[in-house]
Amino acid sequence: MTRPTPPDPTQDRVGRTMPERLAALLQVVRVLLGHGRRLVETVPERAANVEFAALAAVCGTYTLPTILARLQRGILRAMALERYLLSRAEKGREIGFVYQRERATAKPAAEPSEGEPVSGKAASKGPGDRAEPAEPRDDERAPKRPAFDPDDLRIPGPEELDAEVRRRPLGRTILSICMDLAVIPSFCTGAFWNQISDTLMNYGGSFPTLFKTRQYRETSFQKERDKKPDTWGFDWTFPPPEIVRHVLGYMIGEAPILDPPGPRLATAPP
Repeated sequence: MTRPTPPDPTQDRVGRTMPERLAALLQVVRVLLGHGRRLVETVPERAANVEFAALAAVCGTYTLPTILARLQRGILRAMALERYLLSRAEKGREIGFVYQRERATAKPAAEPSEGEPVSGKAASKGPGDRAEPAEPRDDERAPKRPAFDPDDLRIPGPEELDAEVRRRPLGRTILSICMDLAVIPSFCTGAFWNQISDTLMNYGGSFPTLFKTRQYRETSFQKERDKKPDTWGFDWTFPPPEIVRHVLGYMIGEAPILDPPGPRLATAPP
């Protein structure tokens, strides 16, 4: 008697339908990865162009090693998030919503911060689950370092990034990636920025932190510009799409820059 051939577990995994919200978030992460890797390739050669000021202003500095270090950190964090999402997808586990809870009595910080761990419930239990961040611990109420600090260019290792992705709301991780990869509305297609907005809103990200960070970095960049007035002949504020395409080569979210293969990381400053 011929025994039936056992099912191929690899085929079962391939045939499994990926959870809808997880698939949408994975798409966002891969577009961000493609953007970061393309920037690593193009920034050194484009830095001499006067229009590069549009990108440098979002990074808060024209110092190339600082920009490249931030790009590397953003890429590595996006890769860690991709690993986490793929691991969940293989198990068929959907991601749950996480909403920011505004506290009326809270005083705004002097500057936003994106580097420290945040306490909160993981967005992980099920399709209908909703979680809210827990109250901050006493040590989290200590003054934070500014989100842009030229001396704070530490790049966490893979294990630290994997642990960070697991414990933080997914929107906070996307927020950190966007800040490191210079992702702002005027650099994105309208459709892709809507995806970013939905991700931040539904998974614990913070719009105020994103825009305060942008404002802080633009102020820092303006100080550099004021020291060298003869070298700046370009209005870097609110660049139109044609300038963005000239600086980046694309608008973030356009099909040609979906995540290309290979790790192509930047080189951190010594």
